[in-house]
Amino acid sequence: MMQEEQDRLGRLEKLRQSGKDPYPTKGNRTLVVQDFLDQFETLQSASTVVTLVGRLRLLRPHGGLTFGQIQDESGLLQIAFKKDHLADTYEQIQDTIDIGDFLEVSGTAFTTKKGERSVDVAAFRILTKTLLPLPEKWHGVSDVETRFRKRYLDLIMNENVRKTMKTRSKIISSIRSLLDRRGFLEVETPTLQPVYGGGFARPFVTHHNALDADFYLRISDEMYLKRLLVGGFEKVYEITKVFRNEGIDRDHNPEFTMFEAQIAYENYAYGMDIFEELFEHAAKQATGSTTVQHGDFMVELARPWKRMKLIDAVEEVGGVPAATWSDFDSAMSLMDKKLPKAKRGELKRITSTGELLALAFEELVEEQLIQPTIICDYPVEVSPLAKKCTSDPRFVERFEAFALGSEIGNNYSELNDPVDLEKRFLEEKDREEAGFDEAHQTDYGYLEAIKHGMPPACGLGIGVDRMVMLLTGSANIKEVILFPTLRPERE
Repeated sequence: MMQEEQDRLGRLEKLRQSGKDPYPTKGNRTLVVQDFLDQFETLQSASTVVTLVGRLRLLRPHGGLTFGQIQDESGLLQIAFKKDHLADTYEQIQDTIDIGDFLEVSGTAFTTKKGERSVDVAAFRILTKTLLPLPEKWHGVSDVETRFRKRYLDLIMNENVRKTMKTRSKIISSIRSLLDRRGFLEVETPTLQPVYGGGFARPFVTHHNALDADFYLRISDEMYLKRLLVGGFEKVYEITKVFRNEGIDRDHNPEFTMFEAQIAYENYAYGMDIFEELFEHAAKQATGSTTVQHGDFMVELARPWKRMKLIDAVEEVGGVPAATWSDFDSAMSLMDKKLPKAKRGELKRITSTGELLALAFEELVEEQLIQPTIICDYPVEVSPLAKKCTSDPRFVERFEAFALGSEIGNNYSELNDPVDLEKRFLEEKDREEAGFDEAHQTDYGYLEAIKHGMPPACGLGIGVDRMVMLLTGSANIKEVILFPTLRPERE
């Protein structure tokens, strides 16, 4: 046990011996800090007694006067303990109080000689006695591993972290407010699924003892939302946690938040419009602006965004002519030269021109899409749940949105032809047998559902964490998740 903790335990024992409860069940409060500051002149002129609560962030004694600061969720406030106002209780400050303790203070508003708005404390009590110190004030929590592992300290010491997390909450609220006004119904679907689907990802597997069956933590809720369209709902959405058993980097966390929606009687053109509107609306509601600074880039989220077909983007941005994809062998030969050496091994698993075109986009184009951009019309081979384009059956009515080189959403006109879907499920099974771990699983329950009839529909999916990254100027997904996934600490 460190010496600081031993000293605090001693002060804790002093409190108990004096008959004071160091952990009372309730704190009394008449105002939060920000309201006190907003109403300061009125409170001061009327000599109104106020009671505030918060964590003690500073304690600086000067003989018969001790200055401190308390902090609640709304802000930071200076408090002053004056010996001539507190009589015998003044000595208890040094004997029992530590920085980091939660206090309740009552007193009146006054202005110091330096012009700082403060509280002249007439009475105080400890609400929570702390046993470990906060990080040193000026350096705060600077170690990245400590910041994420001990997020509570990060939140105490770093105002920008608190601001980001509050903005995250506003962004999610803005999604709900916009969709609720449009008549969407928010729903809940299963987290444990007997068949995982709705995306290309490796799942987490768990076993249900009572049923003696394996289940999967969902990688998406899409397949269940579409069942609701079969059941008669027309506009549904869910904001939920999904889980993908894959790597961790600046854009990926195994547990993340996904927004998914299904809209009957609409196609992906409608989806593009509402996708842009959701981001523009969230930016205005959460930050008050549609522009966000990301390092050297100023990102503009106002509508309309740039839109490009995938094959055109590979030609214009990636430098591969559209005619390349008419012949599989020549396209494979070209990609073997174009791709970095580390990526060429992936070519061995590819069996179709569409898969090759999708790989070309991922490797040659995606990172260069800095401003918000919608890429549409994906190869049918990599889009098993999307409806084919009537103009060119090699492609499907699917679009993904990108910004700062990362995908922020995947969306398409839903395939509701059960005969076509069953054929594509069989093709996905072939891909799985060819070595693609992330091939889409055959969901016979869903296939049976749409044989009863599912209306034409548009599906929307937005990675909420990446949306928050984009709107807050954050460079790492861990910065926008309160408790990101980390390697367990060794004892």
